[in-house]
Amino acid sequence: MDNIVVATVGMCGTGKSVATNYIEETFKFKSIYFGGFILEEVKRRGLEINSANEKFVREDMREKNGLDAVARLAADRIDTYVHAGENVIIDGLYSFSEYLFLKEKLGNRLSLLAVHSAKQLRYRRLGAREVRPLTPGQVDERDYVEIKNIEKAGPIAIADFHIINNGGFLDLYRDIDAVLKKLVKKP
Repeated sequence: MDNIVVATVGMCGTGKSVATNYIEETFKFKSIYFGGFILEEVKRRGLEINSANEKFVREDMREKNGLDAVARLAADRIDTYVHAGENVIIDGLYSFSEYLFLKEKLGNRLSLLAVHSAKQLRYRRLGAREVRPLTPGQVDERDYVEIKNIEKAGPIAIADFHIINNGGFLDLYRDIDAVLKKLVKKP
């Protein structure tokens, strides 16, 4: 296969962005952050960037435009990279509908990489982050809403590859290397 698209999936705080950044830098993939489309829309609407507004916009966009709305917004950028012969890493594919949309467009070029972490570790990570920290209650609420309202569990369940990210960065990088070795050669 010439070039590929890998989408990271997982609940918030599992390390999807860390995995994405590592793949982008180490394997020279082009990166697309699906959450960035939500943040752009929050800003476009003149709202403050915070968890409540992100949740509102995320759900509103999908209610008005379908659960695959973000994948549709990203489609042109993905196509541009793929047609230029680039490998692509998607940070945070959320819904099963997004997966189905991209799978139809990309076929076997698309692989899902699920990143998992223990809940208590996710609480610590999300509570300590500098931008948009979350309390354990907010993490649970977000998990429930994302699973129930935006089909987040589907892509995680059917992912092609699964990584448990309960250790340090080097452990995560080693596990990513093992997965990517199956898909591409390291530049």
